[in-house]
Amino acid sequence: MRLANILGGLAAVLLFPNLVLAAEPLPQRWVSSGGALSEWVVLLGGESKLVGVDTTSRHPASLTRLPSVGYQRQLAAEGILALRPDLLLGSEEMGPPPVLEQLAAAGVRIERLTARAELDSLQANLQRLGQLLGNEAAGQRAFADYQARLQTQQQWVEQAQRSQDAPGVLLLLGHAGGSPLVGGVDTAADWLITRAGGRNLASHDGYKALSSEALLALDPQVVVVADRALEGDAARQALLQQNPALAGTRAAREGRLLALDPTLLVGGLGPRVPDGLAMLAAGFYPASQPLTAEAKREP
Repeated sequence: MRLANILGGLAAVLLFPNLVLAAEPLPQRWVSSGGALSEWVVLLGGESKLVGVDTTSRHPASLTRLPSVGYQRQLAAEGILALRPDLLLGSEEMGPPPVLEQLAAAGVRIERLTARAELDSLQANLQRLGQLLGNEAAGQRAFADYQARLQTQQQWVEQAQRSQDAPGVLLLLGHAGGSPLVGGVDTAADWLITRAGGRNLASHDGYKALSSEALLALDPQVVVVADRALEGDAARQALLQQNPALAGTRAAREGRLLALDPTLLVGGLGPRVPDGLAMLAAGFYPASQPLTAEAKREP
């Protein structure tokens, strides 16, 4: 009889995984690490469950009033355990591993989703978040809306490219004017540049520091500045001060230095990414009518 029960349970797992998942207790106290994931939790109706977030979780502004558990790659177990969470949500960017092991040993459920800038990955993330929140339909609706917005964006880019070639672009991730990291292949930076209709001039993998001479040699038509400490004109001026060779690029000479919120690059594709794409595309193709009012206000 006992063997029959065991076999029956295994059959249920294989045949009806969603029913088994539904039987899992839903976590009620969440700590979220990774800006995009935190934003999705809020959008899917789970903000009341959040008891703490990391320093990259700054949108919406209400998240900044929650206790901070530090930077997502440098979490501390003590601060998280003090919040008595049922769940620590993050991506593969979250760490360090010994801290995660300590939290798991203390009974905290660790949920790691992917930060890859891919629609399939986003769909899987939203499905899982919907399950954890007990509202899978909300995750499905959010993904369908996201797809529709990206399709509209793609159509806009295709229309703009009928009258202008794709510009050569570099995205520089920095901190208060320090030596920036250039977003290369297989990064969120590369995904954003390409989706917004640009050509990423950086051919290396990941994020890498390049010399001023190398930046000048690439001679980008557009430079996107994602500064962790400064915004707008302050970020642009700090970049040029620290990297004076950039002043000789076409981007600087023509005033095509675009400021981007760096939190759009953290934790995978977040809810604000379509707006970020519209802003970038407006800078890439200034002769075309922007998709959003926000894009019109960008220099």
